[in-house]
Amino acid sequence: MPCALKRLSSSPSRCVTIAASGPRWSRLPRCRSTERTDMPMPQTELSTLPPSSPSAPEAAWAERILPPVPPQALASTRDAAALARLAQQARADLARLNWPVPDWSLPAAQPGGGHALDVLIAGAGMCGQTAAFALMREGIGRIRLIDRAARGQEGPWGTYARMLTLRSPKHLTGPDLGVPSLSFRAWYEAQHGADGWAALHKVGRLDWRDYLLWVRDTVGLPVENGVQLLDVAHEGPLLRVRLHGPQGEEIAYTRKLVLALGRDGSGAPRWPHYPSLRRDDPLAAGRVFHSADAIDFAALAGRHVGVLGVGASAFDNAACALEAGARVTQFARRAQLPQVNKSKWTSFPGFFHGFERLDDAQRWRFYTYIFSEQVPPPWETVRRCDAHAGFSLQLGQNWLDVAPDAHGVRVTTPQGQQRFDAVIFGTGFDVNLLDRPELAPYVSAIDTWAQHVPSEQAASHAEAARFPYLGPGFELRAKAGQPQEVAQALARMHLFNWGSTLSHGALAGDIPGLGIGARRLAAAIASDLFTLDAQAHWQRLLAHDEPELKDTRWYVPPLSQP
Repeated sequence: MPCALKRLSSSPSRCVTIAASGPRWSRLPRCRSTERTDMPMPQTELSTLPPSSPSAPEAAWAERILPPVPPQALASTRDAAALARLAQQARADLARLNWPVPDWSLPAAQPGGGHALDVLIAGAGMCGQTAAFALMREGIGRIRLIDRAARGQEGPWGTYARMLTLRSPKHLTGPDLGVPSLSFRAWYEAQHGADGWAALHKVGRLDWRDYLLWVRDTVGLPVENGVQLLDVAHEGPLLRVRLHGPQGEEIAYTRKLVLALGRDGSGAPRWPHYPSLRRDDPLAAGRVFHSADAIDFAALAGRHVGVLGVGASAFDNAACALEAGARVTQFARRAQLPQVNKSKWTSFPGFFHGFERLDDAQRWRFYTYIFSEQVPPPWETVRRCDAHAGFSLQLGQNWLDVAPDAHGVRVTTPQGQQRFDAVIFGTGFDVNLLDRPELAPYVSAIDTWAQHVPSEQAASHAEAARFPYLGPGFELRAKAGQPQEVAQALARMHLFNWGSTLSHGALAGDIPGLGIGARRLAAAIASDLFTLDAQAHWQRLLAHDEPELKDTRWYVPPLSQP
C-alpha cells in the first residue's frame, strides 16, 4: 500500500497513523454528485459550528504504484423502453412456470368477520420482497407486504447506504429466484448490452435499488408503502397486529408474520456508551451521528470530522465527508485493519443448505470465529478515502469519551484529547431483541443462543449469545417453561433478517444466500399452513370427485359405483 506507517507501538494503547496524499490519486465520483434526485433522503441539519482549519498530512506515501481503481458509479443511465420489453419477456417466462400459482391455502375466519391473512410481511426491502415472491410462487397469495418507508426508500440503498457500489460481485443472483430474465444481469444488459456488462466492475448502489423496484413491479408484488407494524399479540390461532398507515391505525389478523425489517430488524444501530454522552443531549444533535442517520454532508464542508470504526460503513461515511470538503480523522481500536473477509468463504451452496443442520456446537463455532475475525472494508472503499489529502487513519486508538459542547465534540483517546466539529459512529448494528418494540410482549420468552451454549462461551461472545435461536423455518422459539400459547404464537413469527444468521447462516440479508433463504422460508410456511389444516384438507380429499374416465366407454357414474 502506498503509505508510510508511523508505527508508535504494537500495543492497542498506542496508535498507528496513516495519512493520504491526495495528488497521487485520481478522484473517484463524489458521494452526491451522481446520485439521483428523484428519491430525496431526509437530512438532519448540522448545528452551526466553527470550521476547523485543515492541517498538512502527517506522513507521505511510500513510493509504490498500486493498480488503478476500476470505474465506479452510483447509477447508470436508464432505458425505459428496454426495461419494458424485458418486463414483458419476464412475465412470459413466469407464465411458462405457471405463474401466477393458484392459491391453495384455506381461508381462516377472523374476529368480526372476514378472513385473516395467511402471511403479513413487515418490511418490503430486498429480503421482504423476495420472501413475498417466494410465497406467491408456492401458491400462498393471501398476503400483505408492508413497509413504513416511501417507495424507493425501503432498505438502505436509497437512504443510509453510502457506498458507490455493492460489496458483492456483480454476477450474484437472489431476488430473481432463478428466473433468468429477472436477474440483475438481464436488467443491466437490456439497457447497456453485453459489452456494458463486461465492462461493469460492481453493481452501482442506486442501480441495485432501481433493479429491486423493477422486479417488484414486474412480478406484481402488493407492496403497501407508508404502513408500519406497531406491535403483535396472539388471539386464538391467529396473530393480531396493530398497523399504522396513511389512514391511521388499523387492526389486522394473520396466521403467519414474517419480520423482514432489515439489518437492524433484530436490534438497533450500535451506539457506544461514553461517560459524557447522552443520546438525548441537545448538544449532540447535529454534532454526533451514527452512520445509519441522515447526515447533511454538505454542511460538513471545511470542518474536521472524527469517524469511529474501520468497517465498510465507517469508510463510506468518511468518504462522503471528504468528498463534501471536510477533513476526516478515522479511528480504530485495532492495531491493523482486518485483512481477510472470512464470511466470503461461506458463499457456496453446501454451506447455505447444510449449515442449519449442524449441531449447536458446530454452528456456534463457525460464526463466533467469523464474527471475531471481523470483516475488512472493501479495498475500493479504502482507496476512495485514501484519494484525499485531508484523510488520516489512526489505528490502535480507541475512544474513551465523547463530549459534545457548543463548539463541537471533544474526543478522549489513550493519547489525549482531540476536538472535532462533528463525529460519526461507524459501529454497525447490534443484535438485541430488547430493542424491537413490535416484539416487546414476547421478548422475555424468546429463546436465544445464550440458552444453548456454555455460560462462559455466552459471556465471551455476548452479542452472538443474544441472537435468537430459530427453528428450521426461521420461526422464533420459546424458552423452556413458557406457556403453550406463547410458544405457539412465537412459532407463527418468522425472523427473516440478520438475526437469523447464527441459526441459518447468511440467508436473510446478504445477496449470495438470499434465494435459498427465501425458498426455505416459503417452503416452511407452506408446510405449516397445510399441516395446521390437515383435517380440513382430508375432508376436501374425500369430497374430490372429478372423474378421469368420463369421456371413455369405461366411465361409471358415481351412483352406479359399488
